[in-house]
Amino acid sequence: MTERMSQQDVSRAVLAALAQRSASATVCPSEVARSLAASNTEEWRDLMPVVHEAVDELLKRGAIELSWKGTPLPVRSGPYRISRSKSDRD
Repeated sequence: MTERMSQQDVSRAVLAALAQRSASATVCPSEVARSLAASNTEEWRDLMPVVHEAVDELLKRGAIELSWKGTPLPVRSGPYRISRSKSDRD
């Protein structure tokens, strides 16, 4: 994790990115990293580990769901897309 960016800040960025989309839309984790890098001196690729950590925590809390090519993922593994939890889509 970077010194300037807390996991809580990154979690908020993930949820904010989802809030800007339709309820059924997904977000790529690199989109979150790119948005954070735009307001930070870090390169977006350097932010990917903290994005993954935040995604893992949000998934554990049930705040988000993950999928790849329409197939739900129970844990983060390989490429993935982030979506709102089913309860937040209703």
